[in-house]
Amino acid sequence: MSRDGIDPVIHAPARLQIMAVMANVSEAEFALLRETTGVSDSVLSKHLSALGEAGYVTLRKAAQDGRQRTWASATRAGRAAFRRHMAALEALVAAAGQMAAE
Repeated sequence: MSRDGIDPVIHAPARLQIMAVMANVSEAEFALLRETTGVSDSVLSKHLSALGEAGYVTLRKAAQDGRQRTWASATRAGRAAFRRHMAALEALVAAAGQMAAE
């Protein structure tokens, strides 16, 4: 994480969308994340891997309806990192608003 609170692991648009979805649910199915982000399966897998390597996401795979499914969950560290990242973005927007008003 950078000193200003912007987390480069989360900052990529698709990863930010993934973390935003998972901030509100205990678990998200791969298909939901793919639809939300609008990326291909392989690109989504890479983003989930990056979040997993940072300790922000865990993945669970299991058979359902005769097919292999994947679910992602934000870890406690991931939820905290997302909150810090959002606070840094909100501070950045507020600072830009103040400069524009001057």
